[in-house]
Amino acid sequence: MKQAVLFLAALGILCAAQTVTINFDSYKPGALPPEWKSAMTHTGGAPKWVILSDSTAPSKPNVIAQTSDDKTGGRFPLAIYQKANFTNGELSVDFKAISGSGDQAAGLVWRYRDENNYYIVRPNALEDNVVLYKVQDGKRVSLAPKGTPPKTYGVKQKVPSQTWSNLHVKFQGPQFTVYFDHKEIFQVEDSTFTGSGQVGLWTKADSVTHFDNFRVRQE
Repeated sequence: MKQAVLFLAALGILCAAQTVTINFDSYKPGALPPEWKSAMTHTGGAPKWVILSDSTAPSKPNVIAQTSDDKTGGRFPLAIYQKANFTNGELSVDFKAISGSGDQAAGLVWRYRDENNYYIVRPNALEDNVVLYKVQDGKRVSLAPKGTPPKTYGVKQKVPSQTWSNLHVKFQGPQFTVYFDHKEIFQVEDSTFTGSGQVGLWTKADSVTHFDNFRVRQE
């Protein structure tokens, strides 16, 4: 059994209670890996997800990057990992905001049904905050942290640009716990999407963002 789990991990196939780390270093720069698909919520220029070389990457030499700087507001590029589909677990990723005049955002996506229905948590280096949303029927709605007034918009958090940071979320039933740079910063409770879904990465508008060490754990 142990040998089978190790074999599946080597192939990048996720098993229950096992963490898979994708560092993108085995992929050839210039394209989106075959295990991933590009999608987008709302309209605007198409996303441009590619493997790039980044000498600053936590795991050298490669990263996955969203490089389109289309400034269309409310445009959400997605990169969905197609080898995982589950309900409960956790995700983490190292990210670096490169540029963006309207937004400098990075996000983790879970319980993804399609480009119009999923959960997402994102830090923004221009706003210095972290917010968790549900996207339902294409409408993005922020979810207030537990213990705060109903319309509270995430939490304030210094999010540096041109510097690597870590974003991490745990999701178990309706309970979501968010960590920034390995420190818990808030929790959210919501029951909109209770079934299984895919997981992935997200940006907004003209955010050019690099990602490394995408970690996926199914429970």
